[in-house]
Amino acid sequence: MIIEKQEKDYTIYDWWRKVMVENYANFDGRARRSEYWYFSLFNFIIIFSFAIIMAVLSSVVNDEDVFLFSMIPLVLGFMVILIPSIAVAVRRLHDTGKSGWYYLLGVIPIVSYVGGIVLLVFYCSDGDRGDNQYGLDPKKRNLDF
Repeated sequence: MIIEKQEKDYTIYDWWRKVMVENYANFDGRARRSEYWYFSLFNFIIIFSFAIIMAVLSSVVNDEDVFLFSMIPLVLGFMVILIPSIAVAVRRLHDTGKSGWYYLLGVIPIVSYVGGIVLLVFYCSDGDRGDNQYGLDPKKRNLDF
């Protein structure tokens, strides 16, 4: 018998798995702050750890081929998480009542400095209470008073 965890009991890995497995290329609906930030934190920890290993390896083995070879898993990893990273960011914007097109504020070179700050504010903001045009409230908050 499999008992499914409730979101309040999720670990950082559970949030990452939710994005990577259940919502890999899902650009519809909404994502809670927890889903977005734990997914981002997990990716940061993995990438940072790998970068430290690469730095140590390149200082011990002074060979350019080893460094270039060690970049292959990093590039492949970025390719694997690119689509779910964009998807969870779009769903996070949806949770705050914003269009997913706002995501482009962070990738257009001229606007990215200010746009990145605007996106950070959106990503940190609490989602709309109750349902909005992008879907049901992921926190399942009851609006009855």
